Amino acid sequence: MNYDKMFSIVEDLPFDTEEDIYLSKRERIYLLRPSVLSKKYSSYDPKTNIQVWLEEDGKRPFKPNHLRILIDLKLRVREHPELRYELLEAFDRIFYGEDPLVAIKPLQHYAFNQHIGSLEVTAILAQLFIIEQEYGFNGDSNYNPPSLYIQGWIRYFIDSDYEIDILCRRICGNSTPPVKYICRDDKNHKKYIDGSKPLWYL
Repeated sequence: MNYDKMFSIVEDLPFDTEEDIYLSKRERIYLLRPSVLSKKYSSYDPKTNIQVWLEEDGKRPFKPNHLRILIDLKLRVREHPELRYELLEAFDRIFYGEDPLVAIKPLQHYAFNQHIGSLEVTAILAQLFIIEQEYGFNGDSNYNPPSLYIQGWIRYFIDSDYEIDILCRRICGNSTPPVKYICRDDKNHKKYIDGSKPLWYL
């Protein structure tokens, strides 16, 4: 579903109820808004705290993080460097509001041997992480919208020639994505352009 419909699901999600977002034979993505938070997250507002959960092959569900989709995308583009632009465009279209499963359709006839999960799950997780930052971010963001943080890294991981090790070290070291991947989408930046299109940074 597109951004607006998914955002509405997030907004209306009742407490302590699992909401299925994606189901396949092997994978399940669901959302949960817990009414009681652990001490680690005691500063979070339960009303805006949304948890994204992933279950694979009937195994114990877990909460995937940003690195999962970033590494998955880097593996795909490393195997198929000729698909760099197609991957960038698909995930830009997701960022700009398109249904993830529609955005990745041009890529679905390619065989990927290097990846973490299915392309469908990676695309839906990307959308959910974008919405998660828009809906639940509690601090002062350097970006407007706050979701540019994860989108900047998605663009950088796909487009950069650096190896996975270096890119992971940068994001885990609290670096920010390069300005070239975010400036025209960032309302706080002097180079912001309203209505930017996919791949504007290339």
